[in-house]
Parts: sequence; structure tokens; C-alpha cells
Amino acid sequence: MPRAEKLIHFTAQEDLLAALEDWRRWLITERRTSIHTVDGYCRDIAGFLEFLAVYHEQAPNIAVMRELKPSDFRAWLAARLRKGVSRTSIARAMSALRNLFRFLDRIGFVHNQALAVVKVPKPPKAIPKPLNADDAVALLRRAAEIANEPWIGARDVAILALLYGCGLRIDEALSLDQGDVTTTDVMTITGKGNKQRLVPVLPLVINAIDVYRSACPFPLEADRPLFYGSRGARLNAGIVQRTMRRLRADLGLPETATPHALRHSFATHLLAGGGDLRTIQELLGHASLSTTQRYTDVDIQRLVEVYDRAHPRAVIS
Repeated sequence: MPRAEKLIHFTAQEDLLAALEDWRRWLITERRTSIHTVDGYCRDIAGFLEFLAVYHEQAPNIAVMRELKPSDFRAWLAARLRKGVSRTSIARAMSALRNLFRFLDRIGFVHNQALAVVKVPKPPKAIPKPLNADDAVALLRRAAEIANEPWIGARDVAILALLYGCGLRIDEALSLDQGDVTTTDVMTITGKGNKQRLVPVLPLVINAIDVYRSACPFPLEADRPLFYGSRGARLNAGIVQRTMRRLRADLGLPETATPHALRHSFATHLLAGGGDLRTIQELLGHASLSTTQRYTDVDIQRLVEVYDRAHPRAVIS
């Protein structure tokens, strides 16, 4: 299993531990779930099992999971709220629990509908905080200047260019292999749920990748990672996040200037430039248009203008 998962300890008896291992393997190999999502899910489940161990005065097993009642889940939710855990974190943990229980039901170990009747506090609506265009460009330029080695600077520029120029998620960029590099102006990206989409690639982005690959000291065979860490393994997202923290401190940018903010910026700047929401939805790989609207923090005035131009009732006097 990936390194990040091995650090997680589950307070559970042997039969449940074996089922949890099967669940993790299923998430990664069959569902193609991001390793960072799997890691978050596992930590949430570990916290839930620790609560059950105290609440029931024994490490839980499969039989305990079968007999859990709505009151057990509500007691856990109440404990989380008392600790000041955010609603967003609680919603993610509930998602992890539902995923686990669906898997346990699917393999015939646990059929328990108690979780289905438990309501959770709705998380606050997230408002994306994009960078302005000048700050986004400044990040790319500065990334080449602060790196310890030229090839690392070129690598960081290429990654940030993909996030801002193509709207990729950080996991999507770092999962690319050398063979995925395009020689045309379109790249195939594999996103959440193993869904593929076509993304236009600006010449400047292609050039940034070419400059990095020319300077990269590691193998460029098709099945090798596109982005390497300093020791020759696939680059970790934590390194990119650390680089962004250094860049925003250097440029005086707010804490919201994260790798994901560049994806927000991509969508927001396209919309401001006249981009169509449906097209932006496809470029971002969103299943729902409402998700795209939240990402781009749609300007209400612009929507009114589009309505006035396009809706048949708007032109009737």
C-alpha cells in the first residue's frame, strides 16, 4: 500500500482490520480514488473507530459494525462538534463512513442502514478565492527564481503553468507520465472517477514542460513520472504546497494562494473573459454545472447580461 496509508492505525479487531484493508485496496485499484482522498478517508475512519472503542469499551469488530444504531453515529457527531471540528470536516468524515458501509454491504459483511437516517450539519458554502491575473503570472516567474536548482525551478514553473493554464487539479498534474506529454495543443487528462477529458494546452504551457524536460536529470521514458522529486521518485503534492507557501510569503500573497487557487483562477478568468459555463464545466471535469458555478464565483451582473441577450422573454417589449 502507498506510504501515506501505512502510517494510519485502526483501533479494531482482526476481522474488521482485514475488511478495512480490502476497502483501501478497492478504493485505490478499482475505484481509482486519489491517494490523498484515500488517506483522508482512512484518517476519518480511524477517528470513528477510536470513538467506538471508548464508547463501547472494546475495539470494534464486524459484529459491532452490524449492530450500530443511529444513536451511535449521533453520539460520535456530537463528540466531534464538542471538539470544535468544522462542519466541512464532519461532512467529509460522513462521506468516508458511507463509502465504507456501502463496501461492507457489497461484500456481504455488514448490512446496516442506521447511517442512512443520520443527518449531518450542512457545511458552509465554499467561496473560491482566485488570484488575479498579475499575481498568477508573478507566481510562475518567481518559481524559477527561488528554486535551489535550475531543473527544479523549471519543474515548478511547468506544474504551476498546468494548474493555471489548463485548470488541472494538483493530483491530475502529478499523476501525469512522460508519455502523456502532448506535442499538439490538446492533452488527455484522467480526473476523478477515472474519467477522461480533453484540455487545450497553451503554447506557453507546452514550452514550460519542454524546458523542464530538457533540464530534468531523470529518465524520460514514456512510463516514467512526468514530474520528479529531488530523489527521482514521483513528485509529492506536499512539495508543491510547500513551494506555494514560500512563493506567497515572498510575494506578499494571502494564505488562500494555494495550488488549488490556480485552478480557481483558471476558471474565473475564463468566465470573466467571456467563457461559457458549460465549456468551463467540461474543462474542469465537473459532473455538475452547479459545482462549476461555485468554483468560478459567478458575477451575478454578468449572468443578468447573458440572460438579457439570450432569453426569448428578455427581448419581448
